[in-house]
Amino acid sequence: METETQTPATDSYPSPAEVAALLSHNIDPAAEERDERGALLRREQVERTTIYVGAGTCGLGAGAQKTIDAVRAYIDEHELDTDVVEVGCIGLCSAEPLLDVQLPGRARVSFQKIIEKEVAPLLDRVLDGELPHDDAVVQFPVPGLEDWLGVPRYDEHPFFKPQTRWVLANCGHVDPARIDEYLARGGYRALHKVLHGATPAEVCDEVLQAGLRGRGGGGFPTGRKWKFALETASDQKYLICNADEGDPGAFMDRAIIEGDPHRLVEGLAVAAYAIGANKAYVYIRAEYPLAIERLRLAIHQATRGGLLGRNILGSGFDLDIAIKMGAGAFVCGEETALIHSVEGKRGMPRPRPPFPAVRGLFGKPTIINNVETLANLPTLLTNGADWYAAVGTESSKGTKVFALSGKIALTGLVEVAMGTSLRQVLFDIGGGIPNGRRFKAVQIGGPSGGCIPEQHLDTQIDYESLKTVGAMMGSGGLVVMDEDTCMVDVAKFFMDFIQRESCGKCIPCREGTKQMLDVLQRISRARRSEHGNEALDRFKGVLTIERLAEVIRDTSLCGLGQSAPNPVLSTMRWFRDEYEAHVFQRRCPAGACTELLTYRIDPEACKGCTMCGRVCPADAIQGASKSPHYIIEERCIACGACLEACKLDAIVAN
Repeated sequence: METETQTPATDSYPSPAEVAALLSHNIDPAAEERDERGALLRREQVERTTIYVGAGTCGLGAGAQKTIDAVRAYIDEHELDTDVVEVGCIGLCSAEPLLDVQLPGRARVSFQKIIEKEVAPLLDRVLDGELPHDDAVVQFPVPGLEDWLGVPRYDEHPFFKPQTRWVLANCGHVDPARIDEYLARGGYRALHKVLHGATPAEVCDEVLQAGLRGRGGGGFPTGRKWKFALETASDQKYLICNADEGDPGAFMDRAIIEGDPHRLVEGLAVAAYAIGANKAYVYIRAEYPLAIERLRLAIHQATRGGLLGRNILGSGFDLDIAIKMGAGAFVCGEETALIHSVEGKRGMPRPRPPFPAVRGLFGKPTIINNVETLANLPTLLTNGADWYAAVGTESSKGTKVFALSGKIALTGLVEVAMGTSLRQVLFDIGGGIPNGRRFKAVQIGGPSGGCIPEQHLDTQIDYESLKTVGAMMGSGGLVVMDEDTCMVDVAKFFMDFIQRESCGKCIPCREGTKQMLDVLQRISRARRSEHGNEALDRFKGVLTIERLAEVIRDTSLCGLGQSAPNPVLSTMRWFRDEYEAHVFQRRCPAGACTELLTYRIDPEACKGCTMCGRVCPADAIQGASKSPHYIIEERCIACGACLEACKLDAIVAN
């Protein structure tokens, strides 16, 4: 499916002359400091009350559109001269919908979980100069503006303070629909710098010297990858941005595009110049309609302003960007499968070499980078390789964006310096495990990654350290699990996902993952569900599962197939006792595998109300009315209906 960039309905964007004027201030910091318009665009001051609402997908999912409608209705009712700005996700998704208010002369202050009915009471108080501290989350101080007493500053808040926000610097702060706000914050300075001061080879060298590695999973040095394409002679070269983001629990790329689309457009332009490409594609899943809309608008604005198209900024460099929508196939995260999909073919990997940098899209040299890799470039090239390389570890430079989800207090997006420990991310930034539960594991890197247990929480976040504990960086999803999570069930979930998403081209991945899933399903079954030789097949599968995993890893065609066994190998490595409980005792220690649960009735708690017996589909519960009941184990099918029906907590499952 293909969608070329379409011109949006509105035309209220800066002209090339206005873009050039804003860029001139970017290039001359002294002029930028003197520029009053730039200060307004950066929201360092406002001429009238301004209300910001987080309108990324996470915010909209929490009800932000109703909040926005309520804000506009309030403004109309009170006839206020007030601006309403829809911004992207600032990262604190657990606090959505977020509503910020900035009064002239005062710092912008953010309020959490402001649903439709709470808008009017909140605005009544804030516009009167009163601060509802219960809802206030953070304020954004600016020199010369009055702070709000009792509200933590942005750089002091426990969620934001430990972060190093380079890629996410503008998300939640700028209006993603306005190129002038991006320009006022230094946008397109890197593009101007390379087009007028560096050769493509020099750009490749600087990115290589900075130590930027691919943020899509493999971690290959970006500058080295670019050089392969640059040094390959061809009349046409292509750049592809992989924005497909297929890992469960990953939403970083979507949030970056929704909140700061021009950062990606600038990164695309810089990378295309570095490899000698004049055509770029953004491959993005159709399930990201808001990201697509904002990216399409950003491309149009950049083209209208002379930052894309013919003779960009008078440099002689040409670049067109097209948006290609995919159908969400996980396998299209693999480079050669993605290329086939862009060409209009079925997304299936091919053997390598030749690598895409030598022969890729339409047989021409092609570089594929993911969103976060490209979004690093404006900051890197504006500040220089040495500045960028000063942050991180010896082998992993810069920052990494993660999506926190699962059993964690503060879900959302975080960006930390390489070398930060997992413990810091999960407990200092993420707030730890809610409801007093104990941490059990964190899944990192999606299906291709691994689960890291509590004893390795002090592992540094870098490409090499994660490999030592059987995991990988991946795209950046962090799914947190607590004591109620069954690790066999986790492995089963990811194997089911991988098996369904396999393209089916090679036998090891297609058949091997199905067999591994079958083994996991067998050890999660109770004896009463087995017939014939199934008990023997179950035990044979357990004996061969690790060998099967090795075969899949060694013989699959692409990287996705080669990493397919990781969920099983990782959980078996750190949680073998749970596997043994499933295999030998037919018991799930976490109580998550319902078929392995056994049910009994506590005679002291049971009052004989007969509710459990009435809902039991197997007629396994017996007993007289107003007398303690009991369960006939041979009949029980472990459906759990009795547990849900009992109002006296008399039924015990273990």
